[in-house]
Amino acid sequence: MVAVSSAQLATRWPTESPAAPANRGLNRRTRPGIRVLIADDHTLMRQGLRFLLETRGNVEVVGEAQNGREAIQKAEALKPDVILMDIGMPVLNGIEATRQICQRVRGAKVLVLSTRVYEDYLSQILHAGACGYVLKDADTDELVRAIEEVFLGNSYLSPALSKTIVLDYINGARRMHEIEESDGLTNREREILQLIAEGCSNQQIAEMLCLSVKTVEAHKAHMVAKLNLKGSAALTRYAIQRELMQAEP
Repeated sequence: MVAVSSAQLATRWPTESPAAPANRGLNRRTRPGIRVLIADDHTLMRQGLRFLLETRGNVEVVGEAQNGREAIQKAEALKPDVILMDIGMPVLNGIEATRQICQRVRGAKVLVLSTRVYEDYLSQILHAGACGYVLKDADTDELVRAIEEVFLGNSYLSPALSKTIVLDYINGARRMHEIEESDGLTNREREILQLIAEGCSNQQIAEMLCLSVKTVEAHKAHMVAKLNLKGSAALTRYAIQRELMQAEP
């Protein structure tokens, strides 16, 4: 594991955003709005965020997504400047959606909105490629500041995410990476795994992912082999346990 000095840590993951110099901030009257995509499975949350953000002259909400798969599709189609990403969403959770967006969309900047303060979520989502993490109890000023920081190419963590949690992320990132590398699952297999956890049949999975049922069955067989499980029932149990560990209540 690469050692990270306290100076490097403070530079990369500040727990508080320093006051920006006058010539650094965004000029809301002369610059175009920051194009934002909101991904959250709660309609009221999406509508509320859109209303709050669009009252600020430097933010333009260009789209909404109600699950992780739709977030990927809209990120590819709309090329937003910043993607506000919830973690616990159906069909595909925010962690996997972030991973795929960062792989598919050049220069994608994902800012996570979460109710959780736990380091496990911080570790997973930052390892997936997110640029920042904001708690849902933040006020509008903090959210806009986080969007601006991420848009400018910086990272942002809510002040409530203490240095202890950041250090836990640094120490746990390697462990999380080793777990993900050891399971050897592809992005497609992770998608199927979540749908299995949500109780979808092979036919439903095939329809949702535009695959044949035989292809879904083949993916499941590969996962059983990779994970050294004993049959489809064990795969279902593994999928449910994994989803419970990642999804927010």
